[in-house]
Amino acid sequence: MHEIELSAGVIEYEDRGGPGAPVVFLHGLLMDETLWTSVADALAPDHRCLVPVLPLGAHRQGMHQQADLSPRGIAALVAEFLDALDLRDVTLVGNDTGGALVQLLMAEGPQERISRVVLVSCDAFDNFPPGLTGRTLFRTGKLPPTLFGLFMQQMRLKPVRRLPLAFGWLTKRGDAVVKRWMRPIWRQPEIRRDTVRVLRAAAKDPNLLVDAAEKLARFDRPTLVVWAQDDRVMPPDHGRRLVELLPGARLVEIEECYTLIPLDQPARLTTELRRFLDATVSDTRSA
Repeated sequence: MHEIELSAGVIEYEDRGGPGAPVVFLHGLLMDETLWTSVADALAPDHRCLVPVLPLGAHRQGMHQQADLSPRGIAALVAEFLDALDLRDVTLVGNDTGGALVQLLMAEGPQERISRVVLVSCDAFDNFPPGLTGRTLFRTGKLPPTLFGLFMQQMRLKPVRRLPLAFGWLTKRGDAVVKRWMRPIWRQPEIRRDTVRVLRAAAKDPNLLVDAAEKLARFDRPTLVVWAQDDRVMPPDHGRRLVELLPGARLVEIEECYTLIPLDQPARLTTELRRFLDATVSDTRSA
């Protein structure tokens, strides 16, 4: 892992330094860089793959007390990360909450470093918080950090993690990775504090992605939308609606998976990403 000091605090990130244009992967709430391990490993021989650990509840270093941990604040942190590493011609890929952050950057910028976007089964439109899983998590954010931590101790039990109100409808196959994601909340009070701040800030703006959707039609760069056919948290119709909004966007639906496609179907997702990158990077160079 690498580290970089940004305005909110120290951000860890993985950097698989391949020869091609950078691909930056964003994860969701209560997740870390391991969401993207299989996909980034597969793409790294041809592309520089970077995965920042965003302060969304599975990070290992607490943020500054004054840090803006609202969705817009964290989207701005992603933009700051791109600036700090001077990344150009970026393909920005987001799954789950990571896709919501990508939409905020598409709608409100800054965008000068972003050349392509991939949205992978993510929060969109009025599905914020998303489904039963998101609504349950947002409710827990009303608890003080100590009580929030006690509540999350239940996630040590696999039957609890597999409930629909936890991760049961997010991944079919990734429970071992999910358990790892919980450890910072179980062990570190500063992470519990940050996570409660994230949840409370997000809950204050339920129309966040409805407002963002009104601006997405202005985003004219190549976009791939990848959605899980069996998704129970992110409605498949939202993937189709996003494609209708975005000029020239293309939709791919993947079977036998839930929202966390990078865990459930990494090989198929990698194939679609490689096809998209090969086509759009070639088009950019030709232009």
